[in-house]
Amino acid sequence: MISTDAAAVVDELRELFRSGVTKPVAWRRTQLTGLRTLLAEQEDVFLKALYADLRKNAVEAKRAEIALVRNEIDHTLENLDSWLTPESADIPRPLRPGDGRVVREPLGVALIIGPWNYPLQLVLAPLVGALAAGNCAVVKPSELSPNTSAAIAEHLPNYVEGVRVVEGAIPETTALLEQKFDTIFYTGNGTVGRIVMTAAAKHLTPVTLELGGKSPAIVEPGADLAVTAQRLAYGKFANAGQTCVAPDYVLAIGDTGPKLAEHLAETVGAMFGADPATSDSYGRIISTRHHDRLAALLDNGTAVVGGEADRDERYIAPTVLTGVSPDAPVMQDEIFGPILPIIEVSDLDAALAFVNERDKPLALYAFTESDETKRRIETETSSGGLVFGAAIIHLAAPDLPFGGVGESGMGRYHGRYSIDNFSHVKAVLDKPLA
Repeated sequence: MISTDAAAVVDELRELFRSGVTKPVAWRRTQLTGLRTLLAEQEDVFLKALYADLRKNAVEAKRAEIALVRNEIDHTLENLDSWLTPESADIPRPLRPGDGRVVREPLGVALIIGPWNYPLQLVLAPLVGALAAGNCAVVKPSELSPNTSAAIAEHLPNYVEGVRVVEGAIPETTALLEQKFDTIFYTGNGTVGRIVMTAAAKHLTPVTLELGGKSPAIVEPGADLAVTAQRLAYGKFANAGQTCVAPDYVLAIGDTGPKLAEHLAETVGAMFGADPATSDSYGRIISTRHHDRLAALLDNGTAVVGGEADRDERYIAPTVLTGVSPDAPVMQDEIFGPILPIIEVSDLDAALAFVNERDKPLALYAFTESDETKRRIETETSSGGLVFGAAIIHLAAPDLPFGGVGESGMGRYHGRYSIDNFSHVKAVLDKPLA
């Protein structure tokens, strides 16, 4: 269903929610099963849309957009009964006799605003939690990925109940934000996140903000640099670098920088060939505006690999920069593209200071063989997520919460955390009258 009458859409869903139809676990299971069927039956439609929007190849799209959501659905279906079972709570002696329990009840009508970089996954993954928790939902896909948005709008309502899709740009989003929702889930950047939060404050609506930021990678002497380069390159250059948890820059400790750069250059060649512009495995930048922003950063250091750009094709080569100043433009804002600066630092203390002097990132990656280094990074830094020995893969672990802290966001989801995110966790105390 496509609608621009925001008030009518919300009113319809609120009436449906108040009828009680969404609360039984059987209804929730039916919707999750419907989502899974959608992904199976319309897979080709979504793959074509993702290719048209981002030139995302089928292998990457299946893995990152479809399989990840399918796994989230399966994990939720397997555990839903236990997650929704009321939990007993101890009652202090002065309040006895009495029984205490904690129950999870759906909030009502949720608004889910999706981004353009993973325009299917980052709409449907939050929707899994919203439906599993017993809510209705309005879904607003990104207008910057119009083909995927249209595919969601056409097909999603045919497979699930209690969900409406609103397409459009700023006017439609503004109209939605004027409505009273019971929770809002937004994935995107901090600028729009502040707009969402301001609008939500008018109705005291709780918000989940999944934002981004400059996620660092620390590389310490002694790490296997060939493996490190492979895992960094996978995390950085997937989706042409347009991933909120992609390694934004590398802090290379001691003498690791030059050798790591060489391994990264070799890895890029192995991944995409001598000319990534001709590779079927390498995507494109979402728009000319974003291409131009990224192209202006290519001369902020020495390119040991990449450095090419083609505006007509919206192509930015997978690029690794050395000799980058911490004050360079490429180090000021989230890159959100296939450019990886390497900053050389003297020791772990300098690396930790570099991280802690900046906004708390959505993710922090570290490549080291030292347990003491791991302990220090875990205890002396703050980030939405922390991964040792790899990059971005924590997204695929449904029992780990995903979310930011500070400027990188608020709230968390995946697995059971999604249920809590879209529920009111209610305290119940039952004291007998006699």
